Amino acid sequence: MATSSQQGWQPDWALAPGETLLEALNDREMTQSELAQRLGRPLKTVNEIIKGKAAITPETAIQLERALGISARFWSNLEGQYRDTMARQEADAALVAQSGWADRFPIADLVRHRLIERGPSKAATLANLLSWLGISSPVAYERVTSAAAYRASPAFTASPEAVTAWLRWGEMQATSLDSASYDADRFRQALAEIRPLTRKEPFAQIFKRVQRLCAEAGVLVVLTPELSGTHLSGASRWIGSRAMIQLSLRHKSDDQFWFTFFHEAGHILTGRRRRDFVDGVNPEDADADEQLADRFARDALLPSLDFAGFLEAGDFSRNAIRAFAEAQAIAPGIVVGRLEREKLVNPGQLHSLKKTLNFPTDRT
Repeated sequence: MATSSQQGWQPDWALAPGETLLEALNDREMTQSELAQRLGRPLKTVNEIIKGKAAITPETAIQLERALGISARFWSNLEGQYRDTMARQEADAALVAQSGWADRFPIADLVRHRLIERGPSKAATLANLLSWLGISSPVAYERVTSAAAYRASPAFTASPEAVTAWLRWGEMQATSLDSASYDADRFRQALAEIRPLTRKEPFAQIFKRVQRLCAEAGVLVVLTPELSGTHLSGASRWIGSRAMIQLSLRHKSDDQFWFTFFHEAGHILTGRRRRDFVDGVNPEDADADEQLADRFARDALLPSLDFAGFLEAGDFSRNAIRAFAEAQAIAPGIVVGRLEREKLVNPGQLHSLKKTLNFPTDRT
């Protein structure tokens, strides 16, 4: 967990080098004018250093060492610590003024999942959030994020900040995974091996196998719980030479999960390289890339000619669906989901053929 406690103790006070210099002069019963003469510097410069208006430069530090017998390193360190503390105080003041910005993020969820700590103040919580996001300030966030362009289900209004947090969590999950560089042919082969796994159980073991097969093809796959305000099913992105699929298990049904997985795989194989896709579950009003990914998922799971033959028979009973799914080596729930999407059966009518999926208990 990225928190302020990992950054070490930071003092909230600063010892001005000029105060120490004045004490050194008093100990030596030396006037500022005399010091200026010893340094070969104007009296005004010495006075400004003592008042904190001028910094002790490396050159001045060496001169003070020769004139007062106190090492240049001492003066340079003192100046550096002072400037650092002053800068931190200014930054902390800015955080206090901007602390309300953190309310745009699902802080309660991030704390509950132990991704950040809630600080003793809103400003401290904001500092922890920024560290976890890997950005320096709210202004920097607005410059680097493209969350506003992400798409979710038209039935919901996604929070760009919540989407950003969810994607960030997925990135951090992906850092623990090893993979080869992306290879499209190997990825297609992996998808062919994954398709019959839709019938297998338990889900936790199947998902690990999916991760391994995809990693061998240069595709990282992570499962990330939803955060409040996301309403997302999945996303696909590029991280260097590797692709990444992030899934939320939002609906916890096998048909939705596998369609989303193959949809994101479709983005990787058919979409524009280097574009990020964050998708909801409603394909209406989707752009060309979304429609292409939908077609890819549809045909990869149930080939058009085979499904057309099933429809022509006109038997959508449970037994007929089970038999067709077994012949296709695919989960019956996926057939039901396809029938529901095409409005050939009523939603929930064949719900018993779907499997409920839950997050693996050993997720990180």
